[in-house]
Amino acid sequence: MDESRFQDDSIHSEAAALFSLNDKEVMFSKNAFERLYPASITKVMTALVAIKYGRLTDVVTVTDEAVITEAGASLCHIKPGDKLTMDQLLYGLMLPSGNDAGAAIAVHMAGSLEGFSEMMNEEAKKIGATGTHFMNPHGLSNENHYTTAYDLYLIFNEALKLPKFREIIGTTSYYAEYESGSGEKVNQTWKGGNWYMTGEREEPQGLTVFGGKTGTTKAAGYCLIMGSKDESDREYISVVLKADSRPALYENMTNIINKIVN
Repeated sequence: MDESRFQDDSIHSEAAALFSLNDKEVMFSKNAFERLYPASITKVMTALVAIKYGRLTDVVTVTDEAVITEAGASLCHIKPGDKLTMDQLLYGLMLPSGNDAGAAIAVHMAGSLEGFSEMMNEEAKKIGATGTHFMNPHGLSNENHYTTAYDLYLIFNEALKLPKFREIIGTTSYYAEYESGSGEKVNQTWKGGNWYMTGEREEPQGLTVFGGKTGTTKAAGYCLIMGSKDESDREYISVVLKADSRPALYENMTNIINKIVN
C-alpha cells in the first residue's frame, strides 16, 4: 500500500489507520503493517475466540493463573475460587480490561494460557492477519507478542460479525454478581475506559462511536481501536497505536475520524 498519499502531520502516533466497512476502502494509513505491541487491544481477539468457540453459559472457576502481579496491570479483581459465567468474564475482560478475566477465560477454554494463545494464532491465520503473533490472552508485553494496525482492523472486523461482541463493546457499565470460592455473594460494577463513550471526549459532529478497546503498556504506549458510524449508519473502524500519552491518543483519533465527516 502506498501510504505517501495519506501524509498528515496531525497524526503523530507510531501507526494509525481508518477503514470504511461499507466501501471496503482504506481512508487513512500510517505504518499500518509495522509490527507493534498491541497491549490490551489483544483482548479483542480473546473475546472473538471466546464468543465464537466457547459457551457463554459455562460457569468458570477462576484458577491461580488469574493472579496477575505485574505493576500497573489492569484487573477486574476476580480471585481464585470465584465462580462466574463466561458471559460475565467477557464484560470483565473488555470493560475494566481485566487481565485476570483473560487468564480465566483462557484456562477454562484451552487448559492453559499457551493453549489458548494457539487458538488465537489459528484464528488470526484464518482471517488473514499474517503480521500477528500472540503469546497470551491479555496483552502484557512479550517480545513475541505483536500485531499491526491492519491486522487489528481484520480482527476487529471479524469480531463485529458477532452480535454478542457488539453488545459488550457498546456497554459502558456492567454489574456482575457471582459466588466466591467460599460460597459468599460477590458483586462488582465494571466500567469501560473509552473517552468517547464515557463523555470525556466528543466525537466529530455526525459520528457516533459504538464501541472499542483501549490498551496501554510502557512498551506499547497508548492504543485504541474502535468502531463508529455516520448518520447514514455506514460503519468505520479506526485504530491508533503507540501514542505517547492518553490525551495524545484521543487527539490523534479525533484527527483520524474527522476524515469521515470532512
